[in-house]
Amino acid sequence: MTTEELIDRYLAGPKELREAIAGMSPKELDAAPVPGKRSTRWIICHIADFEPVYADRMKRVLVEDNPTLLGGDPDRFGERLAYDARDLENELRVIESTRQQIATILRTIDLEDWQRTGVHTEDGPMTLETLLERITGHVPHHIAFIAEKREKLVDRGS
Repeated sequence: MTTEELIDRYLAGPKELREAIAGMSPKELDAAPVPGKRSTRWIICHIADFEPVYADRMKRVLVEDNPTLLGGDPDRFGERLAYDARDLENELRVIESTRQQIATILRTIDLEDWQRTGVHTEDGPMTLETLLERITGHVPHHIAFIAEKREKLVDRGS
């Protein structure tokens, strides 16, 4: 996949996420019908929290020489950042605007910039391209969990 195709795929994520939750009621968004898995609201808030984290990582890789990229524990974010009280439309707008801003930046960089690196505190050295691949795959990864939840809700007659 070319970098342009990767950026386009990255930009498609928010629309795919909106489609994945379209028509879900507040009760369905808050349900956790799959044992051991979080609610759809939790997933959306989690994605919204990590979009700016990845945006910061990518920006710092572009402007700093081999910066340290801090990890983050998604469970701690969920426990401490009021996921049950957050408005999903606001969360979706965070995801969309963050991706639009980053895509604008990435479309201006030179080819060699894609190989600039930072050092993730848990995963070690990572290129800008790897960071973009990871965050691009984040939404589809979670859409699969949302689909699983929706299927269970239908089976239960939510």
